[in-house]
Amino acid sequence: MHQTILVIDDDVELCRLLEQCLGGEGYEVTCMYSGKNVTQQLQNHQTDLIILDVMLPEEDGFSVLRRIRAFSGVPVLMLSAKSEEMNKVLGLRTGADDYITKPFGFSELIARVENLLRRCSASRQSESMLLDYGVLRIDREKCIVTVNNMPVQLTSKEYKLLCFLAENPQKVFTKKQIYSNVWGDEFMYDDNTIMALIRRLRKKVELQPDHPCLIQTVWGIGYRFNNEVKAID
Repeated sequence: MHQTILVIDDDVELCRLLEQCLGGEGYEVTCMYSGKNVTQQLQNHQTDLIILDVMLPEEDGFSVLRRIRAFSGVPVLMLSAKSEEMNKVLGLRTGADDYITKPFGFSELIARVENLLRRCSASRQSESMLLDYGVLRIDREKCIVTVNNMPVQLTSKEYKLLCFLAENPQKVFTKKQIYSNVWGDEFMYDDNTIMALIRRLRKKVELQPDHPCLIQTVWGIGYRFNNEVKAID
């Protein structure tokens, strides 16, 4: 799927040029000529990056950016004819990720767009490798598990079970579903094997193994992971 860029600028000719330039690089481009409906646009359509002009009709780009940042962390490249340092500082402090002043070269713009998208992608990938629930932290890149900041040694099956449950917080899984995902076998499973693995895992990650809070039993159905446990001293 192509990455999508939203351009918000009241200069129709510039929008047309940006659409051609960025479209030629393989991006899907949507243009808006004010920030009036930006909230609905972002909620209803995938947007990987925003190019936002400071000088807009009715509402300036800084105000639009504040509304965006109230609910979205999408990367924003601010665009303005103003080159004063304070405008750049205000844009960055408001939540912009980068700032470029008019007139600019399209090669520089594309380089900045590529850099922002690359940084954002790396950040999302890093975040996706880390499961942090306060009391329990799983670094899937390094295969490290800590409870209350203390490292915990798990077997491969214990680690796989913990990751499977923690990746789906509050979702209830039957023993058969657990067996299928941890052992990779859909048809053969043994209740005692699963219960023994759950018991061993609880001893290692629960603050009080006899009163489990992280890996909860849902009687008559199976188990679920509770992601609302708070760390204790």
